[in-house]
Amino acid sequence: MQPIGIIHSPFKDLRDMPIQPKGASVREGEVEVFTAFAEGLRDLDGFSHIYLLYQFHQAQRTELSVVPFMDTVARGVFATRSPLRPNHIGLSIVEVVKVAANIVTIRGVDVLDGTPLLDIKPYIAAFDEVRESRSGWMQASREQVSAARSDDRFVG
Repeated sequence: MQPIGIIHSPFKDLRDMPIQPKGASVREGEVEVFTAFAEGLRDLDGFSHIYLLYQFHQAQRTELSVVPFMDTVARGVFATRSPLRPNHIGLSIVEVVKVAANIVTIRGVDVLDGTPLLDIKPYIAAFDEVRESRSGWMQASREQVSAARSDDRFVG
């Protein structure tokens, strides 16, 4: 697997970052798609939101049990959004502001600056929306999630 681009964001340090796009709803960034893949952006500007799949390139270790943000109990890594997963792959849904040449300006970016981009997929409500869902152990409100910031538990 090879990166198709780089995600640029205002976040230069893993500490004190929003922990999910909801906490970064007004933060803008850019997705720079490498020129060799720029043709793949054709028609993307018709979508309001996209999925970004990326590599947690600063993750130094893998843990199968972690204490996630917004919790004090160790959980299985696959029941969390922790970057310490075996393949260090991240996923965010962000708003498309504009597409110009090989640059996609986005809003709601919660990703470290310089993160390698693996793929982009359009968010399509008819495919992706889940009206009835459960959030398992995660009981925080939208406001609590929006206000939460990272600490050093997944650094190093």
